[in-house]
Amino acid sequence: MSARSKARTRALEVLFEAEQRSMSPLESLRSRREKTDQVINPYTMDLVEGVIAKQEQIDEFLSTYSQGWPLERMPAVDRIILRLGSWELLYNDDVPDKVAISEAVELAKSLSTDESPAFINGLLSRLHQLKDSLLA
Repeated sequence: MSARSKARTRALEVLFEAEQRSMSPLESLRSRREKTDQVINPYTMDLVEGVIAKQEQIDEFLSTYSQGWPLERMPAVDRIILRLGSWELLYNDDVPDKVAISEAVELAKSLSTDESPAFINGLLSRLHQLKDSLLA
């Protein structure tokens, strides 16, 4: 597993924990640093901070294009994978679009339901098609 793949997994863990415990993701990160010997990859920080900064806009895009799946009805893991994938796809020029989608699908394959990879692939692919107009 590449360093960036590990960073994505760690960012997912941090965002998931924060949501489940009703705490800020930065608080979750700080807690991990203080209570474990985990080294936090700089890209994990980029992902977490990026999702925090753009979450309102990302959630709006996801809600608009998820066709019958309100964010609150999605499994929490899928919702967070979609936020991470959307941030990489739409706001991180260092990651090729296809890689952002592929990495999100891989996270879903290993951490979510059997239906999740296809759902995540479809929704992120739709955002990819609309990227220029979404960011205009």
